[in-house]
Amino acid sequence: MSATKTAPETARSRDVKNRWLLSLPALAIIFVAALGPLLVMVLYSFLEKGDYGDVKFGTFSLEGWTSVFLQRDIFDDTLGIADAHLAIFWRSITLSLYTTILTLILGFPTAYFIATRPARSREIWVFLITIPFWTNLLIRTFAMQQVIRNEGILNNVLIWLGVIDTPLQIIYTDTATLLGMTYVYLPLMVLPLYASIEKLDFRLVEAGYDLYANRLQVLWRIVIPLVKPGLIAGSILVFIPSLGAYVIPRVLGGGKNLMLGNLIELQFGAGRNWPLGAAMSITLMALVMIALLFYVRNAAKSGVRHG
Repeated sequence: MSATKTAPETARSRDVKNRWLLSLPALAIIFVAALGPLLVMVLYSFLEKGDYGDVKFGTFSLEGWTSVFLQRDIFDDTLGIADAHLAIFWRSITLSLYTTILTLILGFPTAYFIATRPARSREIWVFLITIPFWTNLLIRTFAMQQVIRNEGILNNVLIWLGVIDTPLQIIYTDTATLLGMTYVYLPLMVLPLYASIEKLDFRLVEAGYDLYANRLQVLWRIVIPLVKPGLIAGSILVFIPSLGAYVIPRVLGGGKNLMLGNLIELQFGAGRNWPLGAAMSITLMALVMIALLFYVRNAAKSGVRHG
């Protein structure tokens, strides 16, 4: 009897051990490629900056963390608010939120349209949504630049229609960055929403109309609560890369209206302040983690509510 009990346990233990052994190469790659650089950034953030853009190993300092939101006066060395850093943080967060809102406004009806098409044509529409991912991000950003620049397609069409007399100054502004991020990250909003809407039981929508609910009431009280997981997932997928965007603000913003990604690159480049750049990187990661925790918490609540 005991032998029959121990044999499955031994086989199960051996199976678990073999799985861990097979997973060791992948775990090693994850550690080296993900945790390794993260640990380096944490280490750099607590060191003193070097004279030529490196760090002084063995010299502990909190100056990098202090300089994230504070700055020292060049005359009396007193601490004050780093207005420029706060402005960049605020611009990054607000532009990311606006991008998320715009992609939601554009993506929800797009996803709803695709999900309500005949089954045969849905795959074609989803295929068309994924086409931009085939092209490099930099190329897509330059394509948007050709659309919104002073002599671009948008201004030429508006002048030809007689809407404006002189070109609109869109390029190298926050508006250009917002339009660029909305264009680039829109598919990241559409796909999760489509996955949720496709699973929606449209008999509930018909029941809402049968109970004399109007379109807005059906949308707000039936459709949105049921597709909330996809809505939250799409918002997170758009907000996180927007928060750390580097290429789009650099190309469309002209390098003048910096975002967090540009500020971090500046510290590792011309600023020659690696501890500050590392501290800002960890701060950006913390903001991303807060957004992810918000998603996990809401997803768990939705699962409990609908479960």
